[in-house]
Amino acid sequence: MLLNKSGDANVRPTGWRRGGAEMRCKSLGMAGKGAGAYKAGLVLAVALLLLTFWGGSVRAQSSGQEGGSIVQLTGPCGTQPLTIAAMQWPSSIVLAYIHAQILSDRLGCAVEVVPGDLASSISSMSTTGQPAIVPEMWVTRVAAIWNSTLEAGRVRSVAPTFAGGDFEGWYLPAHVVEAEPELNRADQLAAYGAKLNAAGIRPQFISCPADWACSVVNANLLKAYGLSEVFEIVEPGNRFEMDTLIAQAVSRAQPVVFYYWQPNSVLAQFDFKALDMGPYDAEKFTCLANRDCSNPETSSFVPETVFIAVSDRMSTEALAVMRYLQRATMPFDEMNRLLAEQAESGKSFEEVAAQFVRERETVWHKWVEEL
Repeated sequence: MLLNKSGDANVRPTGWRRGGAEMRCKSLGMAGKGAGAYKAGLVLAVALLLLTFWGGSVRAQSSGQEGGSIVQLTGPCGTQPLTIAAMQWPSSIVLAYIHAQILSDRLGCAVEVVPGDLASSISSMSTTGQPAIVPEMWVTRVAAIWNSTLEAGRVRSVAPTFAGGDFEGWYLPAHVVEAEPELNRADQLAAYGAKLNAAGIRPQFISCPADWACSVVNANLLKAYGLSEVFEIVEPGNRFEMDTLIAQAVSRAQPVVFYYWQPNSVLAQFDFKALDMGPYDAEKFTCLANRDCSNPETSSFVPETVFIAVSDRMSTEALAVMRYLQRATMPFDEMNRLLAEQAESGKSFEEVAAQFVRERETVWHKWVEEL
């Protein structure tokens, strides 16, 4: 609800295909007893060859013609090429290319990365079974359409997309952590700020732009923690100014606390520490998200539900792919590092994904074990 994706690059990937194609062998329908025997032997030989190459199962069906047959091949990737949806923000695009390359290289799947967005991808999965995979489904953003499609049995959630931290919160830069090693929780900020105030210093709190929903939550949280008069509250005009202010505070070693979210390149470009915001309370957060909240109380940010989603056919047609996806949760730190690499180097998202597969097998090798 609060991570404003409009701040990230609005990039749509081009079409991308890897691996072999779906295979289907049909007899030529030659007439005559001799031709039928020849044809049956030929079809059997081709079927066995395909089975050996693909590692799948072969099933013969009657073609309705004397001596004729259709051999259908079902491999570890299902009966259709896999389509993987890349949404309009960087982490989703990188994930789509990572999964595409690994599934192509390790399972021999025919894979295509296609552009998508949350709502239309769910609708398409429901009606056509495509895309087959959505690596980064933010369910709380499209709860109504997701729930109805899930209840209809057309989609499934497989595993969390990310692990290793909260999606959004308040952070301290390394120089503040070094100066205040015991500062770990948001409820300790009042004492930290008061100490600086006594020395004639007013620390900064860098919030998000005023037209983002998180600015309301941050303002109310600052009131709830008693920080409104202790900190200088800065609301940047846009995402670029927000990142610039944070970078300046770090380079000048200024006392600062800031709001941010992940996955994001900024959190990998500098050394930051997340503050413990305490437990999440839905009733308290409802007030925090209201500009007219008269009595704000502390709560952590809403725990986002973000997971790998698949169309329902995958659970019966592509069991090896399902086993892979069930393990393919990406650590936040790793994705932040990938996004920083892309931002600093100017490489394409596909190039960054290929570099991850090539250099970071220690991260993804457990995704493909014993498939």
